Amino acid sequence: MLKVLTQIDYLLKETFLGLRRGGWMNWAALSTVTVLLFLFGMSLQTSWLMENILNQFGNQLEISVYMEPNVSADRIIPLVAKIPDVAEIKTIHKEQAWNSLVQELGISDLEGATTQLNGNPLVDQIEVKARNSDIMPSLATKLAKLQGVDSVQYVDEALKRLTQLNQGLHRVSLGITLALTLTATAVINTTIRLIVMARRQEIEIMQLVGATSAWIYLPFIFQGMAFGLSGGAMAWGFISIFQQLVSNFAAQQPEFIQFLANNLQFSIAQTLFLPIVILSFGMFVGFMGSIFAVGRFAKS
Repeated sequence: MLKVLTQIDYLLKETFLGLRRGGWMNWAALSTVTVLLFLFGMSLQTSWLMENILNQFGNQLEISVYMEPNVSADRIIPLVAKIPDVAEIKTIHKEQAWNSLVQELGISDLEGATTQLNGNPLVDQIEVKARNSDIMPSLATKLAKLQGVDSVQYVDEALKRLTQLNQGLHRVSLGITLALTLTATAVINTTIRLIVMARRQEIEIMQLVGATSAWIYLPFIFQGMAFGLSGGAMAWGFISIFQQLVSNFAAQQPEFIQFLANNLQFSIAQTLFLPIVILSFGMFVGFMGSIFAVGRFAKS
């Protein structure tokens, strides 16, 4: 146990010693990783936000199914209920719809209006909600094929545009993340190589006394991971500050309140998952940058 603690103490001391000798290159590596992880975290949250909006929008979009004249909606409901994609069914009989329409128009003589139009001109209607937004078109097609259904209507254009926007954001975020990941890896690689070169004489002495390459270069790998971990912590802090500023600004705008309440609230799992992903990704970038750097020296 004492030996293990001694080894850990040595590795930590060597890691911090290397970081101290990094100078301004440490700030270059740290700032690059911080920018990378900040943009990565923001893009991840934007993706979650768009998914929440799409899901809520999709759930709020109802497919209106209009019956043929003299066809009761009650006869079609059992067939609609058997479709797996259906989440909720609401029936609006033509009498109910006619009464609501007459009230909206401000007509007091219901019987007179009905007589003048030779009866109720409306048909039974079924409001169907899908389980998610992706199946709206296919569900509408299935409903339109049911016997006794005259027409099917639903708002599709807004959903398509949101989906296209979400896909575009995914592509842009992926491109930016890849570019910054390569940049951060290269900067960490350069930083670790400079630190190794500055301690080249010490490394040669350790090699002469029989120290293994793994034992010599492990502190440098830890230094790279430290860049990633520190950059992840800073990025998470900036994201939290940015979220708080946005929330404070939006709270002062009355028209944003309902939107925020419905769409900008992340789940507990997402809130806990974000820092874990950012820190893990940062450590991975730091590990890759440092392993490339020490790999050259270990082979030489």
